[in-house]
Amino acid sequence: MSTRELIEKEVARLPEPLQREVYDFARFLRLKAQDESFNGLLLSETALAKDWNTPEEDTAWASL
Repeated sequence: MSTRELIEKEVARLPEPLQREVYDFARFLRLKAQDESFNGLLLSETALAKDWNTPEEDTAWASL
């Protein structure tokens, strides 16, 4: 029996409110996995570094 079939069988035995919780948790896991694969902050850091890593920027921020 596949994992999917085992999950479906187990969830079918639960009352409706608990089935909804399982559904919500499954969606959470899917979205969490998507968020981990796309980190816009890290991607933008490389692009912005071209502007940040300049002598002019170093001078501007030296007093902080």
